[in-house]
Amino acid sequence: MGFPTSIQKSLAQPSTAYGFWLTLPSATVAKTILHGTKPSTKFSWVLIDAEHGLISDHHYYELNNAIASEGASPIIRIPCAEEWMIKRALDAGAHGIMTTMCHTEERVGMGQCGRLIHSREWPVVTIMRGIQSGLTVAVQIESRGGVENIEKIASVEGVNVLFIGPCDLSKQMNVTRGGDEHEAAIQRVLAAAHSAGKKAAIFCTDGDDARRRVSQGFDMVSVNTDVGVLKAEMMGHLQKANSS
Repeated sequence: MGFPTSIQKSLAQPSTAYGFWLTLPSATVAKTILHGTKPSTKFSWVLIDAEHGLISDHHYYELNNAIASEGASPIIRIPCAEEWMIKRALDAGAHGIMTTMCHTEERVGMGQCGRLIHSREWPVVTIMRGIQSGLTVAVQIESRGGVENIEKIASVEGVNVLFIGPCDLSKQMNVTRGGDEHEAAIQRVLAAAHSAGKKAAIFCTDGDDARRRVSQGFDMVSVNTDVGVLKAEMMGHLQKANSS
């Protein structure tokens, strides 16, 4: 019998599930951000980015435990939808997995692995057997092909979340980020997700961007990245100190 994770409980509510991107392999950074937050401003998930940045599977166990100990769900974005990569992330205690660059329903690696989770034994400890029924499975939509096939992708059994990567989406589509064609693609993914009974998520660059996406009906949004906030805050204080 499974037990609900923080992200699963958040997604079951009508309110938005807020999270942030962790790109530094630092449990201290994760716990510093998460610790002591009020229920009204609580993060329910953290994306551990193993595709970009410095995080590798060597860091999974410590990061997963640090995040979960603060009441949030660690979701690992693995570099590639390989079964062994998924196993290592789950063995380390991830509450969710996200795979990148999903272009067609045939390439929904986690959709296939989502079915495997329910049909076979994974080499994991007993607690992971309990968490499997609450595992959050997300695929990232960040290409023209992904948008054009989004209705079929959304119908894949085992996928819980369609997660838009707006930056790569604009580059892959060769359109201006925030332009009409880019925004139309985002809205198509949002509509397809909800039509299929799935959750729609999107990466946001700051609180204003996140608020706008929440107002559009997105179920799950990131508010920023660890390095984004660190640099912006430090440079902001430097500019104030250096102003005449």
